[in-house]
Amino acid sequence: MIMRELIKSSLVKCIIGVILMCSRDVLCVFEWRYGSKEMRGLFTRKKFIEYMIKVEKALLEALVDVGIAPSDALEGLETIDPAKVYELEQSIGHEVASLVFLLSEKLGETGKRYIHYGATSNDIIDTAYTLIIKDALKIIKAKLRKIIGKLMEMSNKYRKTIMVGRTHGQHALPITLGFKFANYVYELTRSYERICDLEHRLLLAKMGGAVGTMAAWSKMGRRIRELVAKKLGLGYHLISTQVAPRDGLAELASTLAILASQLDRFAVEVRELARPEIGEMWEKREEKIGSSAMPHKINPVTAERISGISRVIRSMVPGFFDNIVLWHERDLSNSSFERIQIPHIILATDQVLDDTIHLLNNLAIDSNRMKANLNLLKGHNLAEALLNALINKGLSRKEAYSIVMELSRKGLAEGKSLIDTAINDPRITKLLSRKELEDILKPENYLGEIDELIDDVLDYAAKVIGKC
Repeated sequence: MIMRELIKSSLVKCIIGVILMCSRDVLCVFEWRYGSKEMRGLFTRKKFIEYMIKVEKALLEALVDVGIAPSDALEGLETIDPAKVYELEQSIGHEVASLVFLLSEKLGETGKRYIHYGATSNDIIDTAYTLIIKDALKIIKAKLRKIIGKLMEMSNKYRKTIMVGRTHGQHALPITLGFKFANYVYELTRSYERICDLEHRLLLAKMGGAVGTMAAWSKMGRRIRELVAKKLGLGYHLISTQVAPRDGLAELASTLAILASQLDRFAVEVRELARPEIGEMWEKREEKIGSSAMPHKINPVTAERISGISRVIRSMVPGFFDNIVLWHERDLSNSSFERIQIPHIILATDQVLDDTIHLLNNLAIDSNRMKANLNLLKGHNLAEALLNALINKGLSRKEAYSIVMELSRKGLAEGKSLIDTAINDPRITKLLSRKELEDILKPENYLGEIDELIDDVLDYAAKVIGKC
């Protein structure tokens, strides 16, 4: 009785309605909130059917090219309404068979005989997914290039803007904001390079027939495979079972998770530096509401969404590895997982890319606050520079370290600068003059090869993006 009442409730009806809506298309969770319109357009049943028809057409053309099918086999081949495919699937229980039956109705007598000839369902499904993923990666790469380009620009612009570098959340040594941005240029360029590399292993047609032996094509299978791949603008798998090997999709998921984690790292940096007590960098949201209760707040919501969706992306990866482990020449345990997770992991990645672009375009930077924060420790964050100067004057590392640590801890406790503490210690003054100490303890004099390192990274990024 209680269960019947629950089923009648509006909440349950709403949930059931959402599930039914999800079942009518490839998309589900992300359809209404996350992912760009351009990317969402790739992951619809309509687009999936269009790509499956492309594969069937390429196969039929290849059969004609090698002489298995007569030249009139292509007559009448045209697109069909995806809704009809899935209506038929409801009665016969097979998606690809439904597609083939409906295509047959459009074809002439010859075409009816040779449509799907020698193929198995996953020749069509796997290759169609590959075409969709190829288009999706074009979008991802274009957005990633935009992000890397913006970071390159900011790395150059802020290469002289000195700030404190932090390790363990504590002040460490001086860096520049340009150097900080250059590190993200480097990491994200490595992800761009990974995407380019994985395309060679992922964007491959799967064309092998039942269990992959090409038995139906009478020694013409490898030529048919080559022709189909060429017509579709793909490479091809050299060998397969009834399905393409799933390591390519696992590599894709891993690569997207790495990329999302790198964007998450940048988002977390913005969130950290946006704290009022730090105030060095934040997302401009002055015209947005930050809190329903506290009118003064400006929350880093874009950066927080990047972090949240990145967690979703990382959580999806293990299942792609599970899908590598299929029974014998195939089973169907991967299929339902992939229909949910391939669109979602790509749409989620698309969203964090869009959010990162928005964040970069709305980033506020306060160089004065960076300078003030750098001076909070009154020069004690240059203790390493003093340590090395003493070593160069002849002290052992152990002795020099002991002296500098003692002076720094004392100066911090008394609220004195490192130079004022050092200038009153005879162990220091017998080795270093005040002028030498002033030069040693200037932040701009202890930036190492920051300029050269930035240039190295900018050159690397330009070369990688120029190649792919």
